[in-house]
Amino acid sequence: MEGILGRKLGMTQIFTADGATVPVTVVEAGPCVVILRRTMEKDGYDAVQVGLVEAKPPRKVTKPQQGHFKKADVTPMRRLAEFATEPGETWSPGDQVKVSIFQEQEWVDAVGVSKGKGYQGVVRRHGFAGGRSSHGSMFHRAPGSIGGSSYPSRVFPGMRAGGRMGGARITAKNLLVVKVDEEKNLIYLRGAVPGARNAYVALKRAKRG
Repeated sequence: MEGILGRKLGMTQIFTADGATVPVTVVEAGPCVVILRRTMEKDGYDAVQVGLVEAKPPRKVTKPQQGHFKKADVTPMRRLAEFATEPGETWSPGDQVKVSIFQEQEWVDAVGVSKGKGYQGVVRRHGFAGGRSSHGSMFHRAPGSIGGSSYPSRVFPGMRAGGRMGGARITAKNLLVVKVDEEKNLIYLRGAVPGARNAYVALKRAKRG
């Protein structure tokens, strides 16, 4: 199994045996249930669709979704995702996927939606330096020139400017698994994971870790 779904609980720190402090993000990963299996013969690739088991299942489920979950003989779930599998793996609908698929000192990628920052200027959004802060400069946080008057007489597409920041799909690559708590379905990842507290996160085995 390539990955698992979970929720970001927040950040903390843990101490190693030699007394070093390690900043970690705690993710409640799983348990997940296999909903559907994709095969090379039928779908052209090997993967499984899993759903995250939560304390409060959704109350309103459309009829197509009801049939989809009923076919797998599982209760409806809010979050679904597909993860690639090896050709030899035999996963069936109803099987549980737990955080034990990951081991300590393993590298994973975390996929989530970053915090929304709203409309921001070029200084915060793109890291522009801006102008001098002295009195009378009138050029503090402005972007500067965005195109010449005689040529090109227009603004080229893709010019960095102010706009909506955050709220995008972000992948944090090569996060080290510091600790795995199978009883509480918790996984501790070194560093930061995109998203706010209680945001949904997909954890995958790192491809280049």
